[in-house]
Amino acid sequence: MSVEQPESTAPPEGSVEESSSDPSRRAFIASTAVVGGAVVTSGLAVGPSVFGAEAAAAAEAAPTSRVSLSVNGRRHTVTVDNRTSLLDLLREHLDLTGSKKGCNAGACGACTVLVDGRRVNSCLTLAVRLDGAEITTVEGLAKGERLHPLQQAFIDQDAFQCGFCTPGQIMSGVGCVQEGHTGSPEEIREFRSGNICRCGCYVKIVRAVEQAAHGK
Repeated sequence: MSVEQPESTAPPEGSVEESSSDPSRRAFIASTAVVGGAVVTSGLAVGPSVFGAEAAAAAEAAPTSRVSLSVNGRRHTVTVDNRTSLLDLLREHLDLTGSKKGCNAGACGACTVLVDGRRVNSCLTLAVRLDGAEITTVEGLAKGERLHPLQQAFIDQDAFQCGFCTPGQIMSGVGCVQEGHTGSPEEIREFRSGNICRCGCYVKIVRAVEQAAHGK
């Protein structure tokens, strides 16, 4: 009497059996997708990176301060992010765009203004540190239709070309005159060396400062 042997269920040679409890790599990849910034893996949705969420939360909770200061003789009280520079306060909050954002790193002098009579790079100066300060920008130099002597000297000496650096050059020159650093062309150049003119008008700029300081 013959006994029929059960049919073998072993996988063909060279094949890999897939277990329902241990899905294959292909099945795993197929079940993983990235949709709209969320990762969906085997039915589990994971939202955007927790690091991105933390950054967004930090931006929303950025500390602010109330600052009161005088700009060109007019008192302003504003609430700003504590990281706001004086340059951004002037340009973005007070709409005084004469001070230019050049390098935004204190290397070109295009943003020079006077704070309590002293020259500063406004891009490197935090607005929150200036509560009660007196700020003078290029917009505050002229008296009505009468230009400041240095503004007039820049015109007389043709001391500008593209004009982008001119507001910072003029403000630095005003500070230089007030500080008494105008004894010679060499001294003027030394004490204004932080102001860059990419058009190369340095000789005429020095002459303009001399004219404003000594009436030459």
